[in-house]
Amino acid sequence: MNKVSNREKILNEGLRVVHEHGYANASVRDIVEAAGVPQGSFTNHFASKEAFGLEIIDIYFAHSRKLIAETLRNDALPPLQRLRDFIGRGKNRLSEKDMRCGCLYGNFAAEASDSSELIRNRLIEIFGEVQESLAYCLRAAVKTGEVPSDLDCNEVAGFIVSSLQGANLLAKAYRNQKTVDRFQHILFSRVLRK
Repeated sequence: MNKVSNREKILNEGLRVVHEHGYANASVRDIVEAAGVPQGSFTNHFASKEAFGLEIIDIYFAHSRKLIAETLRNDALPPLQRLRDFIGRGKNRLSEKDMRCGCLYGNFAAEASDSSELIRNRLIEIFGEVQESLAYCLRAAVKTGEVPSDLDCNEVAGFIVSSLQGANLLAKAYRNQKTVDRFQHILFSRVLRK
């Protein structure tokens, strides 16, 4: 059995703590206490809280990339089914904690974009990669005739990213998924209607 390093404990538990309490509200002390490691372990492994924040964003994004590969970029499935699955699985992930945690990217965008250019720029890269995967899926939907042939896939993909982030943020505030359900209904019944 492999022993989990203090660094791994800090990252795993720190991601949970930050996701549940927010980046600004999660102190280094909270993170190391949750990880069960000495406080000095944090500074031994991370140059700053910002560096730690960037790493947990990337860990979270690794899970998102897996989801994207299984849904939006899964050419074995019909395109609009991929999009429905992507939204549905994201909604399920948000529901795990009664919508209290929200999307980590949206949380960081709201909390850290003003105080960290590195985090802000990383979020822009992530949102761009998600948007490109959505556009990929929408271009496939155009090819199969599931959506109108004149659909501006890049613009609609950008709309989906921003609207879904807004719906996720409101779901966190309301502590239910009605805003995400509304977004999904409008997307499929109005925006992507053939």
